[in-house]
Amino acid sequence: MSIRRLPEKLVNRIAAGEVVERPAAALKELVENAIDAGSTRISVRIAEGGISRLEVEDDGCGMTGADMALALERHATSKLPTDAIEDVTTMGFRGEALPSIASVARLTLESRLAGGDGWKRVVDNGVLVAEGPAALGKGTRVMVEDLFARVPARRKFLRSGRSEYAACLDVVRRLAMARPDIGFTVEHDGRRVLDVQGGQDQLTRVAALTQRDLAANSIGVDIDRGDVHLGGVISLPTYNRGIADHQYLFVNGRPVKDRLLVGALRGAYADLLARDRHPVVALFFDVPTSEVDVNVHPAKTEVRFRDPQLVRGMIVGGLRRALDEHGFRSVQRPAEAALAAWQQEPVAPQSPGLFVAPAPHLQNRAMFGGDDGTTTALLHERIVDFAPPRDALPMGRAEVAVAPVPEAEAHPLGIARGQIAKTYIVAEAEDGLVIVDQHAAHERLVLEQLRRGMGGQAVPSQGLLLPEVVELDEPACDRLEAAAPQLAALGVELERFGPAAVMVRATPAMLGAIDCQKLVTDIADDLAGYDAALGLNERLELVAATMACHGSVRAGRTLSVAEMNALLRTMEVTPHSGQCNHGRPTWVKLAMDDVEKLFGRK
Repeated sequence: MSIRRLPEKLVNRIAAGEVVERPAAALKELVENAIDAGSTRISVRIAEGGISRLEVEDDGCGMTGADMALALERHATSKLPTDAIEDVTTMGFRGEALPSIASVARLTLESRLAGGDGWKRVVDNGVLVAEGPAALGKGTRVMVEDLFARVPARRKFLRSGRSEYAACLDVVRRLAMARPDIGFTVEHDGRRVLDVQGGQDQLTRVAALTQRDLAANSIGVDIDRGDVHLGGVISLPTYNRGIADHQYLFVNGRPVKDRLLVGALRGAYADLLARDRHPVVALFFDVPTSEVDVNVHPAKTEVRFRDPQLVRGMIVGGLRRALDEHGFRSVQRPAEAALAAWQQEPVAPQSPGLFVAPAPHLQNRAMFGGDDGTTTALLHERIVDFAPPRDALPMGRAEVAVAPVPEAEAHPLGIARGQIAKTYIVAEAEDGLVIVDQHAAHERLVLEQLRRGMGGQAVPSQGLLLPEVVELDEPACDRLEAAAPQLAALGVELERFGPAAVMVRATPAMLGAIDCQKLVTDIADDLAGYDAALGLNERLELVAATMACHGSVRAGRTLSVAEMNALLRTMEVTPHSGQCNHGRPTWVKLAMDDVEKLFGRK
């Protein structure tokens, strides 16, 4: 078979397969062009999820008719004035987007320079069908219609209009977040769904494009290391999502979905979230252009760093420090739905037995006065007996409220007043009512003690009177034997006992009496299950979370008031005590305003 040079039209369709996989990809290229044109306002109109029509209009620099013709040719661009591609600072630079889109759709390109005349070119699936004058203001308007209409093999792989619309909106949201100086509007099927003004600061733009309550449940990040800067906001571990779509990562103003950054982010939250939960973040990296390569992916969604360890260290270390400084915080206010679920007793009509009738010899007297003109009140309150029935059992225990409530600044968790269902501690704080999940809270406290052990402060161990032999398969024993020195720092002393068993000689004293068989089996499973790309110490940090769960105070255990207060005081000085090892809150606070609302006082 002889080699032939492919025709231009076929080359464009092949390139379109890399650059224009769906309407959102085409929209991304068009909006990036508008940003590179120096626009201050970009308007996007979408119909049927972008499948039938996409339109992007900007007020950028515009183009002449000759430049428009050149822009529709492959590898023609104004964004690389020299051959130094490593110095590129624009969003696009390859010059492939417009001809690729025009080869698989009907593309109408209109543009006008300031003080010049507007011009229009229409290309239908790679064929120029019309051109001529156009009436529009300064800037450019691009309309893409019937994407993949003549490429049924590609059209059938598109998703529903609703799914494609969601992808388009996500693309614009990420680009708008990267450029808070530019205003963006998005209309879908004639309905405006996004509108942000230009000239905003970065944090204001992030708040406008994410969940409304992120601002109250986030931590600011501002880290410099040499010429590299990392800024943005990250959510508290207790404010998380079931999918990773709410993670916005940017490198030099370019939205990316880079595996290195995502992996580092997962490492920063490693023992703060369950494996199936994800934080909400918006992180912005500013890196010298010589330290990052953006020309590694057709859609420019991945980058390659010259020093990946520096970047990973900034994310893991910087975010860890920020979370440590705010480790006590949690999503303190109950969700509105949870607050609304509180039952309020309906106000019943006044019972005739509420007040006791006056004695017969007083019935002829005036209600508020006697025969002698005095004003003695004759209303008698019925004495209500609050003694419970003999067969009723109390559902909780309460301490007599004689101890003063401590200051909120010094002791934000207040003082324990009782325990409910042998699971939740009820405390009175200066500014509200605090409810603590005793199992989740103690699990976090035990984990932090184990982490300190890994940091050099050895965890006290408790020797077993009779060493216990745990039988496992040979690979599991190999992993445990390799990790034995590190496990000893956590208080677990074990040694190989034949090819398919280990002997446990000591366990962490803080765990108390535990099932050694189950503990060692879980540790072996965790060492095998976590990503092998993680270092041993990183994997052991995750194993420590499993160990903490074994030794924490279980729900269902009755605590004395002294134990409850000791737990509260320890939580107040322990990092990350606001969330358990799975990212759930360990305590919530019901502000006094909310309590008063429940009783109709406000």
